[in-house]
Amino acid sequence: MTAPVAIQGVNHRFGAHHVLKDVALEIGAGEYVALLGPSGCGKTTLLSVIGGFVLPDAGRILIGGADMTRVPPAKRPTTTVFQDYALFPHMSLRDNVGFGLRMAGIGRAERDGVAETMLTLVGLSGAAEKHPEALSGGQRQRVALARALAVKPDVLLLDEPLGALDLALRRAMQDELKAIQRQVGTTFVHVTHDQEEAMAIADRIVVMNAGRIEDAGAPERIYRQPATLFAASFMGEITKLPGRASGDRVETPLGALPLPLSLAPPIAATGSGPLVVCIRPEAVRVARAGDALLGEASVADAAFFGTHWRAQLIFEAAPETSLLAYLPPDTGVSEGQRLTVSVDPGAITVFEER
Repeated sequence: MTAPVAIQGVNHRFGAHHVLKDVALEIGAGEYVALLGPSGCGKTTLLSVIGGFVLPDAGRILIGGADMTRVPPAKRPTTTVFQDYALFPHMSLRDNVGFGLRMAGIGRAERDGVAETMLTLVGLSGAAEKHPEALSGGQRQRVALARALAVKPDVLLLDEPLGALDLALRRAMQDELKAIQRQVGTTFVHVTHDQEEAMAIADRIVVMNAGRIEDAGAPERIYRQPATLFAASFMGEITKLPGRASGDRVETPLGALPLPLSLAPPIAATGSGPLVVCIRPEAVRVARAGDALLGEASVADAAFFGTHWRAQLIFEAAPETSLLAYLPPDTGVSEGQRLTVSVDPGAITVFEER
């Protein structure tokens, strides 16, 4: 089973703190959505509202078209996977996975069969007799996922489920989560503060800040064409330069750069005030044809990350301004080296300063 989720004008306060502010969002049936944002932005509270653990002060939650706003968690077509997994240490994996079915009155033979199927789905075939203490963190996470899926929810809610795992295991589990979601077709809503995790797993990312949705869209669009300055800053590293529009160009400390076509007409026509020019580090390159030339820079600092050199560049024309660049691993960057660099004009984003 799978179902769409409609979040309509949701507001919630914890005392004087306005945690959710007029949140509205449509999640399609079978969609994998990541709620992304810094600590305190409201993403976990929103997940709790969807799951029924928090009753909003205003607004509605619809699942499959039915109003679930005041329906208790146990009676909603949702299940939640928490970061701490919440497995029962005295139970076998089979009994852990079948626990929800047991509470629903399903007989032993049927729930054991479902538990075995779910354990196979998450890569733990043959481990049904084991207990949680015999498992690694990643395996426990798989068991928690199997238990949540065993009751066949319309919507699966995941609250930072990979947060306790090390980097390599977290990346492996990202791939597994995405593959499992594709296989079962259930609607997944996944809370994370990790931008790379959100981009790796989600069909759509919802960026939250201070209780509001800043941006929502496909990962590539959110990264390359963010709707707000906050979304641009939160989605990976970026250099921000002050600017001011001049026709179809924007003047910056590093010289005139082309305005993005989507922004140039309205900004130029209104004679806008101060602008913020955002440049992704991978868009900065050793000078090439077709790019916007920035000129000669010296490498103030460089570190090798395997896939790229992460370099801070300083320009003689603007010694107070540092430009972050990701350069190819075979560039051989060293401190003090001088490079002529350019920027991909299609990777420049511009926002009005607020």
